[in-house]
Amino acid sequence: MTTGLTPALAAARTRLGLVALLFGLAGAGWWLTADRMRGMDGGPWTALGTLGWFLGVWVVMMAAMMLPSVAPTVALYARMTKERSPLSPLLFAAGYLATWAGAGVLAFALAGSGRRIVGDVLAWDRAGRWVAGGTLVAAAVYELTPLKNVCLGKCRSPLGFLLGSWRGGRTGAVRMGAKNGAWCVGCCWALMASLFALGIMSVAWMAFVAALIGAEKTVPWRRVATYGTAGILLALGVLLLVAPDAVPALTIPGHGMMQMGS
Repeated sequence: MTTGLTPALAAARTRLGLVALLFGLAGAGWWLTADRMRGMDGGPWTALGTLGWFLGVWVVMMAAMMLPSVAPTVALYARMTKERSPLSPLLFAAGYLATWAGAGVLAFALAGSGRRIVGDVLAWDRAGRWVAGGTLVAAAVYELTPLKNVCLGKCRSPLGFLLGSWRGGRTGAVRMGAKNGAWCVGCCWALMASLFALGIMSVAWMAFVAALIGAEKTVPWRRVATYGTAGILLALGVLLLVAPDAVPALTIPGHGMMQMGS
């Protein structure tokens, strides 16, 4: 069997120590992220700070959000590789995170360029609300596109990916992890854009997006997961456009955090 999650989940059961380590690193990432971002949630289009600071927070965030869902793939790699060093699967995970770090640099560059070009147009009381809502609607549409389907298929078929991309040695582990990360970026970039639109410094929205990503990658009912995610994003986008006060845990710039029904 070269498709499906079954081989990866079986490998995860036989590599419990490795999986526990990855989940432990993810847990540490959640703790560090919550500590570093405390009080910094400015709502949609929160300022990102300096590149060095943002990149450090971003990599920790990606470790927190992504390591649990990629753990079965790393476990399957560890089971298949002839390199019995415990370092090899960690190098695979490092390559995976390196790709997400590159995506973070690109996001920072786009945000910085956008602010220089349009100035304060993305302020909430100008176009910020509408761009944020439009971003969520666009992310919902992307969930149903062929490109999303192809990228998600790679994420949900770890054995097929590994067999088709195998590289030996420690360098090969990093390269394979980076390639797996690239497929994951293709699968999840719109969800990450939604996180920027809802509040990149919000631990609550970070956990929400991580849950959507984990569900899409691991639940048996793939179509239900993608259509459900699309529906949730669409509903949030519409609410953000017509009734932002009804969006739970949303920090509206200048108004603080809004609660459902407030």
